[in-house]
Amino acid sequence: IGAAIAGVLAADGAHVIGLDVPAARDALDATMRQLNGTALAFDIAAPEAPAQIAAALDELGVDIVVHNAGITKDKTIAKMTDAAWQSVIDINLSAQERIDDALLAGGILRDGGRIVAVSSISGIAGNPGQTNYATSKAGVIGRVESMAPRLSARGITINAVAPGFIETQMTAKIPLAIREAGRRMNSMSQGGQPADVAQTIAWLAQPGSAGVTGQVVRVCGQSLIGA
Repeated sequence: IGAAIAGVLAADGAHVIGLDVPAARDALDATMRQLNGTALAFDIAAPEAPAQIAAALDELGVDIVVHNAGITKDKTIAKMTDAAWQSVIDINLSAQERIDDALLAGGILRDGGRIVAVSSISGIAGNPGQTNYATSKAGVIGRVESMAPRLSARGITINAVAPGFIETQMTAKIPLAIREAGRRMNSMSQGGQPADVAQTIAWLAQPGSAGVTGQVVRVCGQSLIGA
């Protein structure tokens, strides 16, 4: 999904700065080269990452921030370890808060800018075996709703996109029967594509979306989950 978002934004004329963990640097560099973008290798869950990211972007400034990093560590709550809970919360939710705080405090995100965060329909309705993931994605929605009025004075909008079942490497790891059910539990009876999410994010990033803030846009084919 991240690569699709980067590609669509680049096609719309943005200079994309892609960020991923140092272990994924080669893939990140390859993607950014194709888009004439810039690669930054940081672990967003690390305590020092927000300050490092802000320092790297200080001279450039940014107009659009897209929070799409996300992981899953699915277990029933009775079997979930503290580490599995905390790592999902840190990457899917807390890192967004810390990075935005650093970019806003330093004036690096310009007035009139855009923040778009990737949530999930699991954050709307929950999902068995995904208590940590659903909590993190519900937190994304709550953060968007609470931040919108605070950012309005600077003309900055903040919104969330909530994908349903999207065909990615992450969903490919789901057992076949559950994966097929996910594809069929919506009005279109198919899984979505990363480009579907990317195009929605690109619309929220455009100047013409200035009247949309504090909202959650579902990209799920009218999934029954969270209906």
